[in-house]
Amino acid sequence: MSGPRRDVLTVVGVVVFCLASLAAAALRHGVRGPLALFVVAGLGGLVVEAVGVRTGFPFGAYHYTGSLGPSAAGVPVVVPLAWVMMAWPALEAGRVLAGGRDRPRTRPARVRTAVIGGWALASWDVFLDPQMVDAGHWVWSAPRPALPGVEGVPLTNFAGWVAVSVVMVAVVDAVSGRSVRRSAGSGGHDGPALALYLWTYASSVTACLVFFDRPQVALVGGTLMGLVAVPLAVRVAGAVGRRG
Repeated sequence: MSGPRRDVLTVVGVVVFCLASLAAAALRHGVRGPLALFVVAGLGGLVVEAVGVRTGFPFGAYHYTGSLGPSAAGVPVVVPLAWVMMAWPALEAGRVLAGGRDRPRTRPARVRTAVIGGWALASWDVFLDPQMVDAGHWVWSAPRPALPGVEGVPLTNFAGWVAVSVVMVAVVDAVSGRSVRRSAGSGGHDGPALALYLWTYASSVTACLVFFDRPQVALVGGTLMGLVAVPLAVRVAGAVGRRG
């Protein structure tokens, strides 16, 4: 698809994914989960983006083109919803790989969760930003230097994403509270979020290879996001195998 139909589909996809993440947060933490996710990732993401478009901090100088629908504070509303949609799967991926999801959480476990979950969220942008720039949704004032193979998106953007994502994941993890019931692994109440994360990884690699003519982005993004997605997939497959 292309043009306005593609733009509408992009917004609809983000909204549906966002609702799925909020539902998964509720499944794990009750009302407190989606509330924490919406406030920290949604409103927090809006604040960070509003500061970014005005000052260039922390991502670099950029502006939105108005193709993504209604805006608030100069930021398309769909953008903070995108923070919400991926923050939860990234957090759950971090929890799984950091260990200690259901037993009392130690400070080292929370730090590991924040670092792994933050990387899980930030590395997704290696796929997202080139797609959105190519589609004309936002423009970078100084797109170089960039990651090798990810032309058109400055390194400052990736650095900013890492910093914001680690803090965002840490705060959502801290304020979402204890699980409402014990996790059953990839088939339990963290299962939907893990499936969303792995689907995003596989579909992003496929899209860059097949539809967007961006094989280098598929390689770089597949490697960086794969640092979380591949061991997560192994862990999920092992859990499914044990139940089988």
